[in-house]
Amino acid sequence: MLRQRSGSILCYACGKLNRADASVCLSCGARWPGLWGFGPLLGRVVGRLDMARLVTVACVIAYAASLLLDPRAALRARGPFDILAPSGGALYALGAAGALPWAEGRWWTVFTAIYLHGSLLHILFNMMWVRQLAPPVEALFGRARLVVIFTVGGVMGFVVSNLAGVLFTIGASGAVFGLLGAMVQYGRSRGGTFGMAVFRQYGQWALVIFVLGFLMPGVNNLAHAGGFAGGYLAALLAGHGERSPERSLHRLAALALLALTGVGFALALWTTFVR
Repeated sequence: MLRQRSGSILCYACGKLNRADASVCLSCGARWPGLWGFGPLLGRVVGRLDMARLVTVACVIAYAASLLLDPRAALRARGPFDILAPSGGALYALGAAGALPWAEGRWWTVFTAIYLHGSLLHILFNMMWVRQLAPPVEALFGRARLVVIFTVGGVMGFVVSNLAGVLFTIGASGAVFGLLGAMVQYGRSRGGTFGMAVFRQYGQWALVIFVLGFLMPGVNNLAHAGGFAGGYLAALLAGHGERSPERSLHRLAALALLALTGVGFALALWTTFVR
């Protein structure tokens, strides 16, 4: 059943029970608390998401597409960091971010660039960290909030670096730092022995990776800093599962961000190959 028309339903804003056809939540006053009866369906859709796998598959597909757009460029490696490196033109076509695309009105690149990578080592490193960090963030915040934290971290990282004048940038590392920022925020807000252990462990990881960024060529450290701040703030605003159960509002935000990312790739392809 796609739509629930009778019985009780949880308000998307406060999580309290209401009639499925209620127009106003009796507890918090939110309009259409059951989302016109589609709240349970929304929960089932988001509940089936495997964000780590989704990100990995999307990044691999985008990386393969960037290589296929200019195969000869991918074979011109000048060092270990350039093995199977897509051309700048291919990455631009698929939605690379940076001050230049930003100035051209390509707003969607702050979403699409999260899934683009500049070499084999680049994508392997970032996917390793996504697979490492997504499960604990999901366990503590829930699947929908994982999507929000990951995407907000990536977007915030690119916004910061764009405003700072970084001309051309790609990669999921800002989103990875968003996950680290969320874990640090959780540890700090929870407190106690467990909370402080989480705070120290993930804070140390963030510091080590951030410092390594200054020792490697072509790393966008501004995106790392912006991503960490974005993930921290997203976690602070969304709350974690121990204090606030995941609600339809979180699921709506997650689906909206995924939809914006999909629209971004559609616009990138349209403006490059159709218009």
